[in-house]
Amino acid sequence: MKLADRVSQLKPSATLAVTAKAREIKAQGKDILSLSLGEPDFPTPKHICEAAKKAIDEGFTWYTDVPGIPELRAAAAGYFNSQYNAGAGPEHIVISNGGKHSIYNIFQALLNPGDHVLVPAPYWLSYPAQVELAGAKPVIIAASPEKGFKITPVDLENNVTPKTRILVLNSPSNPTGVCYTKAEADAIAQWAVDRDIIVLSDEIYDRLIFDNAKPVSLCSWWKKHPNRFVIVNGVAKTFAMTGWRVGYSLANEALSKAMSSLQSQATSNVCSIAQKAALAALTGGFADADAMRAAFERRRNLAYEIVSTWPDVICPKPQGAFYIFPDVHRHYTARFPDSTSLCTALLDDVGVALVPGAAFGDDRCIRISFAVSDEILEKALKRIEQVLFRK
Repeated sequence: MKLADRVSQLKPSATLAVTAKAREIKAQGKDILSLSLGEPDFPTPKHICEAAKKAIDEGFTWYTDVPGIPELRAAAAGYFNSQYNAGAGPEHIVISNGGKHSIYNIFQALLNPGDHVLVPAPYWLSYPAQVELAGAKPVIIAASPEKGFKITPVDLENNVTPKTRILVLNSPSNPTGVCYTKAEADAIAQWAVDRDIIVLSDEIYDRLIFDNAKPVSLCSWWKKHPNRFVIVNGVAKTFAMTGWRVGYSLANEALSKAMSSLQSQATSNVCSIAQKAALAALTGGFADADAMRAAFERRRNLAYEIVSTWPDVICPKPQGAFYIFPDVHRHYTARFPDSTSLCTALLDDVGVALVPGAAFGDDRCIRISFAVSDEILEKALKRIEQVLFRK
């Protein structure tokens, strides 16, 4: 059987592959510390689970409207309005099977074969693959650790082409944890408006920010230019609901309708029970989310305190999410000359699972998730030192 070219050329998720391998080795009885997966290690808050149980008990098990139940679409719009004064309505919201699905729908609805998409690197590993699945070309813009892993309008101008259709912006960033300031984000947004380029702003980590900083969203730009901006968010990271698979997008009405039409032929509606759970999350306050954020900030401090002492390692301090992304290439050896072989050595030698930076567009780095207990985090970092600085 001959597979389609798009499938043959598709690379599997490095994050999921590393996590699966770590679980397989752990099942053999080996001591494995996994810092590879990008999900909170906390349980979904009780009131959210109770809402799902109630939905089951009440028989809410039927198909729903493709773009989501009306009350959840209203709640998502309400979130954008209460947090960022977006001026959104339910007609601007599509509920999808996670933020990843929202991004996929956006690319499929906007891109034609041959279009270009500007993707700052380091990037979340699915951006380039999803662009390619839409028949378009990802144009990677490298942002070095020396520059804080951030791109500027000058970088964008140096990479724009007549075929450029979309710019992807992710803040806080997976994999770096870096956040753009309001001034930096506004400068990029203004450049995109002047260039008539659509900005896809992935804000899935918007509430996981540290040091008493306020989240920076492009919702205000969407409000002024709804044809030029699309915002993606979801409940996975904020409410520890990764497995529930509920994301949502803020787009103009025409794009929202197009995305809904695509979804109707691909997955139809999101799980009805998960939608009721997401509704409870978005309307039940942020006490649990704030407690998780505080724990992540403490772990960020612990991780950075250790990593920042590593000799010949460059690592911008994460301001959000739950990742740290050190540049360790000066410690590559003949045995591990790149990030992939280093991560293999870490798993084989000391039982630490990480994702190589190559998966995120920067082979000099490794991604360390601190979405684990303080004890596991500190123990894993000490094991990494054993391999990295072994002479």
